[in-house]
Amino acid sequence: MTEKFKVSTKSRSDFVDITSSVDAIIRKSGIKSGICHVFIPHTTAGVTINENADPDVTSDMISQLDKMVPWSAGYHHFEGNSAAHIKASMMGFTVIIPIENERLVFGTWQCIYFCEFDGPRNRTVLVTVTGE
Repeated sequence: MTEKFKVSTKSRSDFVDITSSVDAIIRKSGIKSGICHVFIPHTTAGVTINENADPDVTSDMISQLDKMVPWSAGYHHFEGNSAAHIKASMMGFTVIIPIENERLVFGTWQCIYFCEFDGPRNRTVLVTVTGE
């Protein structure tokens, strides 16, 4: 089963916790045990799993990505958003999470973040759930 949902981002770089939206798709699927695959079909946005207890974690991640890949650095891409493409590739476009007892299997503080690097925008997330 594959479902999609929309994410609205608020700034050029933004990490949005999408865990509850993914959980809702799993509950709807009726899958008790299996795999959840989250895919971001954009070239300037990505996805990651990280801590959701302290908002400073995501702001630190954004800050460090900006230092590693500054917005202006003599890039040649005509649209002027090469930094967003690079950061999205660094984060990746997919995560795979096990499902047990109709729930995502995470560590204590983990959640799924949609990672925006060329916002603000309205984006799409695809979620595929397989299992039994």
